[in-house]
Amino acid sequence: MYLMRIGAPGAEKPVVRLDEETYVDVSDVAPDFDETFFGSGGPELLRPVVAERAANGQVGRFAGERIGAPIARPHQILCIGLNYRDHAAETGQPVPAEPILFTKSPNTLVGPDDDVRIPRGSTKPDWEVELGLVIGRRTSYLDSVEEARDAIAGYLVVNDVSERAFQMERGGQWSKGKSAETFNPAGPWLVTPDEIDDVLALDMWLDVNGVRRQTGNTETMVFDPYVIVHHLSQFMVLEPGDLINTGTPPGVGMGFRPPVWLQPGDVVELGIDRLGSQRQHVLGPR
Repeated sequence: MYLMRIGAPGAEKPVVRLDEETYVDVSDVAPDFDETFFGSGGPELLRPVVAERAANGQVGRFAGERIGAPIARPHQILCIGLNYRDHAAETGQPVPAEPILFTKSPNTLVGPDDDVRIPRGSTKPDWEVELGLVIGRRTSYLDSVEEARDAIAGYLVVNDVSERAFQMERGGQWSKGKSAETFNPAGPWLVTPDEIDDVLALDMWLDVNGVRRQTGNTETMVFDPYVIVHHLSQFMVLEPGDLINTGTPPGVGMGFRPPVWLQPGDVVELGIDRLGSQRQHVLGPR
C-alpha cells in the first residue's frame, strides 16, 4: 500500500493511493497515520477496507491538494551518518565501524513539496536525499537482524536538509545543524515493504536548479535498514511511527570543491525508485 496524507498543514487527511489519479479515503477508520495507527497493526487492518472500497468504486480523485508528510509528527527522528562509503570519502571521514547516530527534532517534518527555509545565521545549508523508514511496532532488544524486518512499517523519501556550519563548527554537535524548521521534507507516500522487491536496489537522485548533484543506489549502504533497526534497538526503545533517516549517497554540497551551498530561490528536486519524488523551493531566513 501507499499511505498518504493530503490537505492543509495540521489538517491532513489519511488516504491510500491507488494510482496517480485516485485514492481511497480511510480517515473514518484511521484518524491519522500516527503512533496509535502503527502500534495497533493499522496497515494490515486497512488492507481489506481499501480493497472493498476500491472494488465498490468508493474512490476519490486527486485535485491538486497539498501533500503532507505521510506520517504524523513522530515520537523521534533518528538519523544515521556516513552510511555510504563514497559519501564518507567525499567528506574526508573514515567509514564507520558501527552506525553513527544523531537525532533531528520531530518538528522538522514537512511535506515533500513544502518550502525549505534557511535558518538565521546560516552560511552552509546543504541537501541530502535519503531512504527513510518508519517503525511499525514498539521495538527493543531485537535478538537478530532478521527480526528487524517485521519491525518496519514502510519506506519513504526524505531530504535530510543540513546546515554544515551549525553541524561541524558549533561544538561538533550534529543535531544543531539538522533541526531547523522545515529541515525534513518527507514523502510523498509511505510504501509498505510488500510493494518493494529489494530495498537494497533502489536508485536515488537529487537535482538543484535542474543540475544533477546526487546519484546513488541503496545497494552501497554500509549498514542496511535491518542492521540499523537491530542496532538501535540495543540502545533505545523504538516507538511505532518513529522515523529513521538512513544516510545519503555522494554529491552533497559540502563534498564539492569548492563547496556548493543552497541559496534562497533555489529549487531542489529528489526521488527514489518506487518511493516517489519531491520538489522544494528554498526560502531565506524569517
